[in-house]
Formats: sequence, C-alpha cells, structure tokens
Amino acid sequence: MTTAPKTVQSVPAYEQRLNSDPRWALAEGSRFFEQKSALQDTLRRITARLNELGIPYVVVGGLALFAHGYRRFTEDVDILVSPEGFKQIHQQLECLGYIPPFKGSKQLRDAQSGVRIKFLVTGQFPGDGKPKPVAFPDPASAATEIDGIKYLTLPALIELKLASGMTNPLRLRDLSDVMELIKLLRLPRDFSQQLAPFVQEKYLELWQTIAAAPEESE
Repeated sequence: MTTAPKTVQSVPAYEQRLNSDPRWALAEGSRFFEQKSALQDTLRRITARLNELGIPYVVVGGLALFAHGYRRFTEDVDILVSPEGFKQIHQQLECLGYIPPFKGSKQLRDAQSGVRIKFLVTGQFPGDGKPKPVAFPDPASAATEIDGIKYLTLPALIELKLASGMTNPLRLRDLSDVMELIKLLRLPRDFSQQLAPFVQEKYLELWQTIAAAPEESE
C-alpha cells in the first residue's frame, strides 16, 4: 500500500500558525535566533535539494540579512534562481515534499513545516517590478557561502534593497534594513563604490543619516 504525498492542507501554513498561536510563535522566535527553528530546517532542506539537483541558487531576503549580521525574524525562505533553475525546480520538486499554493504559483510550500518558499528569478526587477538599472543577478555570479549555504553577497543584497525601497513606497522597510546593516556592520562611506550608480546616492544619504545621529546610550 502506497502512502499519498503530504499536501499543504496536512500541515498548517507557518505564517498562519505564528498568527494563531502566540505561545508557539514566541517559542519559535526563540528557536529562530538559536538557528533551530522550522524556518531554518526548511532552509537547510531546500538548499540541500537544490545542491543535489545542481541548481545554482542564493538565499536572499530576511535570512540573507541574518547570515550577514542583521538578526531579525522572518516568516519565509526567499531564494534567487535562474530562469532555467526555476523551471527545473517546479518540474522536479512539486508534490515531492513541496506543494504550490495554487496552480501556476512561483512559490512552493514545504509540506513538512508549512513554511513558504518564495522564488525570485534572475532578470526580474526589485521594488515596483519595472525596468531599472538594478535587476536580480545570476546566482552563480553573486554568491557567498556561509555555513555551507549560498547567500547573496552583501553588496548585491544592499543594492537590491536600496533599489526596492527607492521605487516602491510599500517597501520602505528595505531602506531600514540597509540602515541597520550600515550601523551594525559599521560599513564605510566608500562602500557605495561597490554598488550600482543607480543606488549610490541613496546609500550615501542613509550613511550620512546614521553618521549624524547621536550615539545611543546603554
């Protein structure tokens, strides 16, 4: 007798469980900062599968911030892949432990944890989605390995977040993320030279805001 694969309905959606069960959410948050949460288990599973399939990828979003030193909570796993890799993912992972929320969705959900996995694709544009000088790069050319997992490099991460916050008023948190990275990592003013000209002025503006701010007391 064969066992049917798990479906999304068999495991509550991770973000819904966070919202509906405050005690579990608090415990999960603690596990997250110890890197033992369902979210990080999901990250390790999906990146291992991508490695097995030979699909170039980089982790972006909140988990990339965490890896680079800005430790804040997030609810999903964001992964950048090439168009070819994206097609291969949906051909080889759908219904094999990963379920699309609906037919044709770019996202998958881990059937074991209920965590949503969002895929971004090389060549797409951050923020408002409109063409601009900054686009999502090829993961093979913008990866740095941290603890065995490939993440977007820090300059590329900052570049994308600046372009996103600059062009979409609903993405202002991306600018806040950059400010936190500047502050926590003590990034220098001339870090702007590692960024695309399109976002350099915004980086310098945020850097100057932090430099001019009074120091926080203990």
